[in-house]
This record gives sequence, structure tokens and C-alpha cells, in this order.
Amino acid sequence: MLFDTHVNLHAEQFASEVEDVLARARLAGVTRFVSICDRLDRYPAVKAIASANADIWCSVGVHPHYAKDFWTLEAETLVREAADPKVCAIGETGLDQHYGYSDIFLQERSFVEHIHAARETGLPLVVHTREADDLTGDILEREYKHGAFAILMHCYTGGARLAARALDLDARFSVSGILSFKSAKDVREVMGAVPLERIILETDCPYLAPMPHRGRRNEPAFLVDVCRAFAEHRRMTFDEAAKLTTQNALDLFRRVR
Repeated sequence: MLFDTHVNLHAEQFASEVEDVLARARLAGVTRFVSICDRLDRYPAVKAIASANADIWCSVGVHPHYAKDFWTLEAETLVREAADPKVCAIGETGLDQHYGYSDIFLQERSFVEHIHAARETGLPLVVHTREADDLTGDILEREYKHGAFAILMHCYTGGARLAARALDLDARFSVSGILSFKSAKDVREVMGAVPLERIILETDCPYLAPMPHRGRRNEPAFLVDVCRAFAEHRRMTFDEAAKLTTQNALDLFRRVR
């Protein structure tokens, strides 16, 4: 029984195929999903997928790429939408200085509003960080002093220092197909130091397909391969890894049954 904690089923890559994609995932043993919101104007589509399926929950939030498009976002909007019992997380939010689609000031403002919503609702904050380790760590630590909130470092590819800072804030980390890439030695080294009870799994589909599917459209059924890579990395059996990461995810996403 696997739990895919980060899927983008509303993406155009899955247009008209969602039911087939989900059928393959369920057949592979994936029993729970979190459908991630990246833009508020896509939230109705994300929520509709969750509402139509008993084994899917969702988040509400704005990806840092789109901070410029929702620069007036306030925490109260996220809190209001999060009253729906199908919403189990806030985000994905954070900082991304790799592409620079949105000004870093606007990204930081959006990030902080998401943090306020996570603190108020008690729902976990799904954090995206790329080439922004120091600023991400500074914001998380600064805001945590004003009141604790649950943190998930999604698809973590950052450095060891940010990982250590996040661990001090009781953060969880999600492992994606990147762990299986031959070139991802740094990711494996950092994740090897994260306690097992802090790790969950995700596909981030349709992106980042794990080996042996690299180069193809990713889908939730491939979480089996992510779990296999994680189990091998941490010298566990597949069943041990599946049981551990599913329970960790259920402990984090408390609205998920």
C-alpha cells in the first residue's frame, strides 16, 4: 500500500486520461494520492479531481513560479479554501531562483502568506525550494519563532545545510524519482542522513519519471519504482519501505484517512 503525496493530475499531460492513469496506479498498489495545486485559478480543477475520488485529497496554494500572477494573495484566502475536508495541505509554495519566473520579493511574500495559513489551519506546508537554500532556511526559521507549523520539503534536492536547518524545525522530506538518477549522488548523500521517520514518497508526476522510465511522462503507478529506489538506498525490503513511508505520510497528512 503506497501513498503518492505529490501528483499533478490536472496537468495537460493527463488530459482525458486521468481515470486510466489512476486505474494503473491502483493496480500497482498506490492507495492514496495528494493532488497538488499550483495556481489558484486551477484550484477548482484540482479540487474536482479530489472530490470525485475517495482515495484522493488535495492542497491549495500558489507555486513560486506564479507568485507574480497572484501577488495580492492573502493567507485568509487559503484558510477559507482549506475548510474543505478534502484539503490536506497548503502549497506548493516556496522559492525558486533557477528560472526566475517571478521576482524573489513576490515569491517571499507569497511564501510567508502560505506559512501563516499553514500555522492557522494546522495543515502541512508543501515547500518547493530551488537554488534558494539560505533564504528558504532564513524564512522558515524566522516564521517558526512566531509559532510552529508542519513542514514538508517536497522533492528535496537542496543542500545538507538547509536539510539540517529544516530537520531542526521537525520537517519531513519527500523522495521522488530523482533518487534513482545516476547523476543524483548529492541527493542520495543528503537524503541518506535524514531519519527514516521523516521520509515520505512522491512522484511529482507528470515530471521526474524514475528509472527505468526516465524520459517518459511520469505517472503515479511509477511510485513503485520510487519506493524500490528508496528501499535499495536505505537497505530495506520493498515492503518495509512501503509500510514506513505510507505511515509517515499518514502521520503528516492527518486529514487523509
